[in-house]
Amino acid sequence: MTAGPAGAVATTDLIVGGMTCGACVNRVEKRLARLDGVSATVNLATGRARVSHPPELDPSDLVAAVERAGFTAELPAPPEPEQEPGDGHDRGPGEGHDREPEDAAGREERRRLLVTALLALPVLALSMVPALQFRNWQWLCFALAAPVAVWSSWPFHSRALRGLRHSAATMDTLVSLGVAAAFSWSAYALFLGGAGEPGMRMPFSLLPSADTGAAHVYLEAAVAVPLFVLVGRLVEARAKHGTGSALRSLAELAAKDVAVREGDGERRIPVARLRVGQVFTVRPGEKVATDGVVVEGSSALDLSLVTGESEPVEVGPGSAVVGAAVNSGGLLLVRATAVGADTQLARITHLVTEAQAGKARAQRVADQVAGVFVPVVLALAVTVLGFWLGAGADAQAAVTVAVAILVVACPCALGLATPTALLAATGRGAQLGILVTGPRALEALRRIDTVVLDKTGTLTTGRMHVTQVTAVPGGIGREAALRLAGAVEQGSEHPLGRAIAAYAGKALPVRPLPGVTDFTATPGLGVSGGVESRRVEVRAPGDDSPAEPLSTALAAAEAAAHTAVLVRVDGVTEAVIALGDPLRPGAYRAVERLRRLGLRPVLATGDNAATARAVAADLGISEIHARCTPQDKASLVRELRARGRRVAVIGDGVNDAAALAGADLGIAMAGGTDAAIGAADVTLVREDIEAVADAVRLARRTLGTIRANLVWAFGYNLVTVPLAATGWLNPMVAAAAMSVSSLLVVGNSLRLRGWQPSASRSLTGRQT
Repeated sequence: MTAGPAGAVATTDLIVGGMTCGACVNRVEKRLARLDGVSATVNLATGRARVSHPPELDPSDLVAAVERAGFTAELPAPPEPEQEPGDGHDRGPGEGHDREPEDAAGREERRRLLVTALLALPVLALSMVPALQFRNWQWLCFALAAPVAVWSSWPFHSRALRGLRHSAATMDTLVSLGVAAAFSWSAYALFLGGAGEPGMRMPFSLLPSADTGAAHVYLEAAVAVPLFVLVGRLVEARAKHGTGSALRSLAELAAKDVAVREGDGERRIPVARLRVGQVFTVRPGEKVATDGVVVEGSSALDLSLVTGESEPVEVGPGSAVVGAAVNSGGLLLVRATAVGADTQLARITHLVTEAQAGKARAQRVADQVAGVFVPVVLALAVTVLGFWLGAGADAQAAVTVAVAILVVACPCALGLATPTALLAATGRGAQLGILVTGPRALEALRRIDTVVLDKTGTLTTGRMHVTQVTAVPGGIGREAALRLAGAVEQGSEHPLGRAIAAYAGKALPVRPLPGVTDFTATPGLGVSGGVESRRVEVRAPGDDSPAEPLSTALAAAEAAAHTAVLVRVDGVTEAVIALGDPLRPGAYRAVERLRRLGLRPVLATGDNAATARAVAADLGISEIHARCTPQDKASLVRELRARGRRVAVIGDGVNDAAALAGADLGIAMAGGTDAAIGAADVTLVREDIEAVADAVRLARRTLGTIRANLVWAFGYNLVTVPLAATGWLNPMVAAAAMSVSSLLVVGNSLRLRGWQPSASRSLTGRQT
């Protein structure tokens, strides 16, 4: 459970058991919503409920509410503490006791299906092939069908009875009534209706037939319905398990143990016992245990498992590394900078889990429809039964039609349409280095038509380097100005500040940089602070031009598309520092791909106009906004939205946070600040801006899949229910069609697992 300060809303996850269709989802959500201040989103595919509630509400009250709705509920088990390696009890991420009941339930379902098949197949064969019907064959079929109608169908009967106690009906109600009606009619026909005669023969037709004078039993329907539904449930469960495979693979990426340096030796401990600041060894072929900084050694790291980057990344002393990256080369010593839930891998897994808890707008409508669908079907079955009997039809034909309606009408496909597609898409996005916060982000990605791009750290690498330091003649001098600038920038998170501090530290190795007091950062303008009793400012040039040679240095920096900052000491401009930041590889290709997808790129940067124009010219961007403060970027977003544009903002710094939050869609680079990532709807894990175009295409494909699923789910019922009501569907065929409808929805969603962005990498290729 997560909770905020007083007055905030807490969030609790529940594991809900017994849900089989969209009507179940709707019932659980409504029951929880009856509690004051509570709202819930229930996912049929994962069997989980995400509940928002007042912090003072005890989670046991939520569990009780779900149980009052006729379902089981429990809080997720807390992770077990790690054990020492080799004691036989190690558990990695994603491994826990919760798998044991799942496996036991799966084995029980498979046993039930096997027994059902062994009993049902002879009944189907004898009922469907008249040539096989020997003397008293119908009594053998009755003996075989009875365990199927009672024991095999007991899960449907028990859930239907539980729903009845709570005045609710679900898909299980339909299946239970269908099986009971078919078996009861067959028993009546055998014992009282003349179908029990030893020499009875029964023709078979896929369509309900009118009275031919021959006695009929519907034992094939009584066994076929549970058989096909159980087969469908088993295949559906395996398919849903496949849609969540990406999330499970993320959880299993982390290393299980780590070699920690202790003096001249090392000791292996579980990763859970690793602490920030400890130094650990990463040998060739091993995974990096957690996020950290290389303190010794150099190598190439394979980040494909974490970020989707296909190219190895060279690292050396001072380089940041992420947990679960694979060491492809030499021996590394790494100092841990984050452990547990603070690591990048843990944050990725958390974001994917959060995304899969949501619902698309269409799915919310579908669940509401499913909530009233089952009662409507029950009423329709009774009405049609009465109509057929009132029209003078034979009783067995009327009962057959009613059973077919009960069996064929299934809201299960409606409930699975979105969650299975979302599971597959978010998992695939995570594999490609694209993290979305949920269905609303996917919907916004599909609709955007304008992309506002930051420059530093977004279109450029963000790895700034100092190219020139020019001091004013007669001032404090180049070295002193650099030393003071580096000192005040030690507290900055901006790429410019980090580059200046790093350069000063390397250029002045003899004298360590002094400390800074009263540090102040003004996003979009610069930083200031006290250094050795002097007030030092490092800020962007204003409208006032400094004297020569500083004005010449500023002009030269602008001509070279470099960024220039002024160093002011006690109110006097003492130096100009020019910094270069190369464009990201593929930045031009990424912008061009966005244009080909119908999106308008807009450059908004805090840099001067000359630098902005140079970068825009290289990338082919026509709309430029330079010298933008954070407020200016947020105002630009509001202005574009006021003109009817659907705006996405891509950024990585604190100065982008307001614009990210105010846009229709915020996209943050994972290497950016926590403020930017927290304000964004989409995070790009891999350092490749082309992932933006991939994200747009994945969103369009995902929502297209969801729409196709919902069209099929609704269309299936619109076609099959009238066919059943008019006598064109045999109950056995109806049972098969009902199972196939859910499997088609899940199968269509599974196609997203294999979605590849590579086809769009070439600008000459066809864009989709």
